Amino acid sequence: MEFGAKTIQINGKSVKIQIWDTAGQEAFQAITRTYYKGAIGALLVYDITRKETFIHVTKWLEEVRNNSSKTITVILIGNKKDLEDKRQVSYEEGEAFAKENGLMFLETSAKTAYNVVESFNLSAQCILNNIQKNGVDPTINSNVRLDNNMNNGGINQGINGNDNKKGGCC
Repeated sequence: MEFGAKTIQINGKSVKIQIWDTAGQEAFQAITRTYYKGAIGALLVYDITRKETFIHVTKWLEEVRNNSSKTITVILIGNKKDLEDKRQVSYEEGEAFAKENGLMFLETSAKTAYNVVESFNLSAQCILNNIQKNGVDPTINSNVRLDNNMNNGGINQGINGNDNKKGGCC
């Protein structure tokens, strides 16, 4: 399992994100259930060149929803966009799954860095919006609400003001 942390500036606010990457390994399934309890965001990543990874997204989404807060932000990401010639999962399939399940959707390439920064910025934007809209207190855990009346103004635009996101978390 890998861990990383990064602070992102969103609308003048610092948002620190911690990333726990289990790479979908069954060996970490019991451990990941513990991490879901305090999570306020999840990125479900599949490989567009391997259909079976896309099929497993259903199981991972169920795992996230069964073990986390109802207010968790979930973004579906199709990775390896740089390998279009080996694609087994169409953009439309990923987009349709995301739409059916109320998820945001992006395709990325970790190799070329295409949409990688944007995926983390989008998740931070959606999480910040969720905190503001639902009063989720990320300093405690995702099930605790803030007592103060936070601004319900949402983040309605995608990255860099473009409406480039799919789905509906923010």
